[in-house]
Amino acid sequence: MKTNKYQQKRIIFVVVIFLISLLGFLLIINNFRENLVFFYSPKEIIDQEIILKKINNKIIRVGGLVKENSLKKIDALTIEFVITDYDKDLIISHKGIVPDLFRDKQGVIAKGFYDQPQKKFYSQELLVKHDENYIPAELKNIK
Repeated sequence: MKTNKYQQKRIIFVVVIFLISLLGFLLIINNFRENLVFFYSPKEIIDQEIILKKINNKIIRVGGLVKENSLKKIDALTIEFVITDYDKDLIISHKGIVPDLFRDKQGVIAKGFYDQPQKKFYSQELLVKHDENYIPAELKNIK
């Protein structure tokens, strides 16, 4: 079966568009994979050597509850506290501003990196979880 020049150009055009689309899709997937920030519990970080190899020198997130009476103020911008998942505890050193909702027994997610030799997590950002009944202070006063 012979194809004329018009059909050959159309086939080449479709193949080129398909290859460009495939290349774009692969670039998007690769970029997405590099920008993922994983979430781990203290038990996963402390117990599992495989995870420690994957997260070495990478920014990750750890989450748990702030252990009661574990907060220590180092200086004006640095605090240390312990998070727990009721199985293992992890020391967090945070440098920066602390969210208003941060307190004992509060759910918190810390973003930063884990220093395996010191067994300490250095946080660059804190996210505090609140319950579904939370009302900002500004709205409590309006009634």
